[in-house]
Amino acid sequence: MKIGYYPGSFDPITFGHLDIVSRGAHLFDKLYVAVSVNPSKKTMFSDKERYDIVKEVLKDMPNVEVVLSQKLTVEHCKLLGATHILRGLRAVTDYDYEFQMTNFNRKIDHEIDTVFLMTEGQFSFLSSSSVRELAYFGGDVTPFVPEYVAKMIAQKLKK
Repeated sequence: MKIGYYPGSFDPITFGHLDIVSRGAHLFDKLYVAVSVNPSKKTMFSDKERYDIVKEVLKDMPNVEVVLSQKLTVEHCKLLGATHILRGLRAVTDYDYEFQMTNFNRKIDHEIDTVFLMTEGQFSFLSSSSVRELAYFGGDVTPFVPEYVAKMIAQKLKK
């Protein structure tokens, strides 16, 4: 059984992330989507909120399981039996960072490999931080995130 692991902060999850998840779900028998907890990152949504949102958005994907991760990616992969880390690339600038992380992870555990998918061109400019900034300034985020996510962003900003 081929098991993949797609980590990210998903704050919020965007159509670009969904593109990678749906294509990754075809590559692996099981794909874990790991909502990563990084205490040094300032997020719009709490860890639990991000987990709940991602779980709701991906609920109709039978071979995808959403998990919350407070572990090193490689360690969580081993714990879950995943042999591949799935990463999305938008542009050449992503490649530099991902290249370093891949080599770092392989140094920690040579058995865990990384698979890269280029996002669809229409999402190559899209990032969670751009969506957050747009939302903070009252812009329409619906072209960039699922309807449920847009609703959750609006609720969050009302508080």
